[in-house]
Amino acid sequence: MKKIILISAFVLGTFHAIAQITNIQEKFDLPASLEESSGIIFFNDKLITHNDSGNANTLHELDTISGTVTRMVTVTNATNIDWEDITHDETSIYIGDIGNNSGDRTDLKIYKIGKNDYLNAINVTAEIIHFNYLDQIDFTPHPNATKWDAEALISFDEDDLILFTKNWIDGVTKAYAIPKSTGSYTVQPLATTLDSGGLITGATYNPFSGKVYLIGYNSILQPLVWVSQIFTNNDIFSGTNIQTLLTSLGFEQVEAITYIEANRYFVISESFSFAPLSSNGKLISFTTNDNVLSHTNPDMATNSLYPNPAQDVIFIESSHFSSVEIYDTKSRLVYKGHAKTVNISKLSKGFYLVKINLKDGTYDVKKIVKD
Repeated sequence: MKKIILISAFVLGTFHAIAQITNIQEKFDLPASLEESSGIIFFNDKLITHNDSGNANTLHELDTISGTVTRMVTVTNATNIDWEDITHDETSIYIGDIGNNSGDRTDLKIYKIGKNDYLNAINVTAEIIHFNYLDQIDFTPHPNATKWDAEALISFDEDDLILFTKNWIDGVTKAYAIPKSTGSYTVQPLATTLDSGGLITGATYNPFSGKVYLIGYNSILQPLVWVSQIFTNNDIFSGTNIQTLLTSLGFEQVEAITYIEANRYFVISESFSFAPLSSNGKLISFTTNDNVLSHTNPDMATNSLYPNPAQDVIFIESSHFSSVEIYDTKSRLVYKGHAKTVNISKLSKGFYLVKINLKDGTYDVKKIVKD
């Protein structure tokens, strides 16, 4: 979003409480090339981000220590009409071209990129998921005064993404499930809405805690976080929704959020200038005290490897990776190493078991096929 227009205050009808968000820190100002950064994920131990409307169709890897861009990947068959969020699952990265400040777009889409392609090239081709809202019947442009803008997208399960609207009129946020498969879809809102009290600009689903964190700001550019939990199926707002104002940040146009581990998050803000307020874009971090899911090992839930089947190289994604071992069908150890990228080109074709050892002494076992 290029211009800030302050919105009127909302009447809140949703329960508010103080969430346990602590250690809020401004790590550094974003480089000038990312002053309109609007989406982030943490993948392969790197922060990946992109700019929003009218900018290049490019993903940027950002070093979280130095604040420098270390790599750029171009999506060759994409146009950045208004890229507003990015999310990922075990095999793919999804870029939401979902910004719709005037409510008149009929070309909303999500670009889907294979992680293997992303890791091995600086130019990639995406699959495209097209969608429209079943409940939108009016496409008359209303700049910054529409219910049909959106800037938040999460990967929820194996089948669906979930999009959250940015409602400029009354702050009521709707959620929509969108299939991950290439195609054109008409999507309808999930049953429960959120009276957000502001503009929702980013979201992340944390598999460690089973919670959804949404970021945004209110009528005076005060950043806020909503935490949604104990929901039914994919109806994200059907459970408990708790708001926390990030008052220590002052005025910030926060744009995106991603989880790093069970209780650590990164947030980005976009630079803005709206007299008398102005601010540079920033990378911000905070911690929480959420309990991990009791019915599953969160490390197991977040371990993955790809591609599968594979020919030459496999990539391991794990938050607490220590080492890897590969065994053949006769239980013979054929590989052992400490890198998340494993060259299997010399292995014979067939089935193998991959043992992913974790820092806490536990391990996860995956089966792969070597082509």
